[in-house]
Amino acid sequence: MMYIQPIHTDVDLARAFARMEELWAAEDGTREADELEVLSILIEKYENEHFPIGPSDPVEAIKFRMEQQGLSQRDLEPFIGSSGRVSEVLSHKRTLSLRMIKRLHDGLNIPYESLMG
Repeated sequence: MMYIQPIHTDVDLARAFARMEELWAAEDGTREADELEVLSILIEKYENEHFPIGPSDPVEAIKFRMEQQGLSQRDLEPFIGSSGRVSEVLSHKRTLSLRMIKRLHDGLNIPYESLMG
């Protein structure tokens, strides 16, 4: 049985992120995948209320999320493509495609408006 509670504090947020990491490889259609989805919604709600990210440079939005979640450039490859492509995007030498934007939004919960800024 899944036990999920609202996120009210930064401590709750850290706990939710830790649980999210445990669930990251959950297979679609499982209880763990459902829990991961619910946690991502709760985290997004808390972050939008407490750490609003207005329209910004898409690369800065990606770097901000990387910092929040302790991600490396290699962690972005499933969303952006090869390591060379990730480097080009992060150095502003390549713009994000619609496919990259969708993957980054779905996978890292970066708001569309930040990625399309």
